[in-house]
Amino acid sequence: MTETTKDILVHTEAGVTTITFNRVDKKNSITTTMYAAMADALAAAEQDASVRVVVFQGDVVIFSAGNDIGDFLQQPPATQDSPVFRFLHRLAAFPKPVIASVCGPAVGIGTTMLFHCDLVYAGDNAAFSMPFVNLGLCPEAASSLLVPQMLGYHRAAEALLLGEPFFAEAALEVGLVNRVLPPTECNGVAQAQAKKLAAKPLSSLIETKRLMKKHQLPQIAAVMAEEGASFGRMLREPAAREAFGAFMEKRHPDFSKV
Repeated sequence: MTETTKDILVHTEAGVTTITFNRVDKKNSITTTMYAAMADALAAAEQDASVRVVVFQGDVVIFSAGNDIGDFLQQPPATQDSPVFRFLHRLAAFPKPVIASVCGPAVGIGTTMLFHCDLVYAGDNAAFSMPFVNLGLCPEAASSLLVPQMLGYHRAAEALLLGEPFFAEAALEVGLVNRVLPPTECNGVAQAQAKKLAAKPLSSLIETKRLMKKHQLPQIAAVMAEEGASFGRMLREPAAREAFGAFMEKRHPDFSKV
């Protein structure tokens, strides 16, 4: 089965649902409509007993530049039932294995969503960044919890406070990715691993993932809610207005008065 929306492609075959960012001309930046499509695709994959694995993938040169800023400013995620939060909650609690294939830049949620995936394969051109502070905002997707857990506090502080990118080998070292590959091979390897998982008993996959994550999920939900409240408040404050104004005007932001 193949479903096509303009910017998100959803294809299901042989027990694997593949969700593809398909907006390369806009660096796969994510709109509200795209978040809704991905949330719906996850809901359908969860309910479909024939689906055993979900794979997220982008292009060989870009995974995702994060939120589409123009769309984001027009439709900010005001409530926990907005498409972005619906997607994040679906992904965090998804009971079946989730694989990501990441080539090129993965910015903001393009990186934080990976902490909710079970396997991540990266092209050697991958660059991960979480520049929330640079936008006058705070972490999302429970990354204030998950990034320190995986990277250790000081590396997490460097990634979240400075917002500078780190690259594929560093991500491999800290355990964010399972393997680094040539970009042209990355999606193929992710699909091969998905096929291996799809051949296994679904009940065992679900129960094993549940046991690994059961103590973490309530904490993730609580942190995600707290981050969401802070994110929404900070979005209305002067620092974010200056950051987004500077982005739209193609200038450097001036935070000296905020």
